[in-house]
Amino acid sequence: MSAGVECLITDSAAVAENIATELNNLNNQRKRIEQDMLSQALDDMNAILATLEGSQLQAGLCLYNSKWHQGVIGLLASRIKERFHRPVIAFADASEDAGNDEIKGSARSIQGLHIRDVLDTIATRHPGLIQKFGGHAMAAGLSISKDSFQAFKQAFEQEVASLLSADALEEVVETDGSIEPDYMSLETAEIISSAGPWGQHFPEPVFDNRFELLQWKIVGEKHLKMQLRHDEGGNAVNAIAFNTVADDLPSFEKIHVAYRLNVNEFRNTRSLQLIVDCMSAAES
Repeated sequence: MSAGVECLITDSAAVAENIATELNNLNNQRKRIEQDMLSQALDDMNAILATLEGSQLQAGLCLYNSKWHQGVIGLLASRIKERFHRPVIAFADASEDAGNDEIKGSARSIQGLHIRDVLDTIATRHPGLIQKFGGHAMAAGLSISKDSFQAFKQAFEQEVASLLSADALEEVVETDGSIEPDYMSLETAEIISSAGPWGQHFPEPVFDNRFELLQWKIVGEKHLKMQLRHDEGGNAVNAIAFNTVADDLPSFEKIHVAYRLNVNEFRNTRSLQLIVDCMSAAES
């Protein structure tokens, strides 16, 4: 029985508290590992960028570090994808049971590239290069031998480059336009939520507006919590931008935000919250 399940079903408050403390410590440890891995990966990417001397970054990014842990390479791949707007595969050593020669990769893609199909094409064109793989359009997993990493990296970069145009690699945020303050409400958010489910070929509506930034703070160590007021007036609304890096912190009073309307539920209270996809200083 897992510790999480035991924590939920135990009749002993003392046992539940001890398990909860243990789980919290494990979660904090995972967060530290993730941050260390992300920092190392971004250092690797900065070194790659420095060697390119103004040339374009590869269409697909394939990274491996023996210090990374396979339990969090999916999160790592997602963060790097968001940072560089490229399909990413992050590799880590497999477990000892799998053998020292195997590395496992976690792939994350961008709009317009079916990552599992890319792996299928590579497996067909280069028999034996991929030991096993699986996934879907936006995420996949695979195993290769450590000695095959450079060959796979080259094959991956070439295949992605043949499928994605330069325009596709430019991060363009498409929105459904601006909305007036009266429509920025919990009722509108609930209507949108009930119209789902949303997905890759049926994306959730994204809007963009200018706002006055009333206040902001960092929550959960890496998320930006803001209070905004529509440029045309109305009540203040809460907004959150997840996984915000230091360079993204707002240092201006007026911002232009692309966002989704979200129903936030906290302590049995439902309220409107904007999920921020991107933001920038608003033009005067």
